[in-house]
Amino acid sequence: MEETTIRLLCPECTKDWQLPPTDLPEAAEMFHCPNCHASRRTAEFARTDRDLRTLKQLG
Repeated sequence: MEETTIRLLCPECTKDWQLPPTDLPEAAEMFHCPNCHASRRTAEFARTDRDLRTLKQLG
C-alpha cells in the first residue's frame, strides 16, 4: 500500500516538500515553514486543491 503524502509549498520562500498527513496539524491550525519559519494556517501551505482536500479528510 502506498503512503499518502501532502505536497506543501511555502507561500513566502517557495520551499516545496511532502509530509504524511499524520505529521501535520489540522488545516486551520498554525504551521511553520522549516526553511524560513513563516507561520500560517496549515491549509495555506497545501500546494494544490487536491492536497488541501486530502489534508482536511485525513488530517
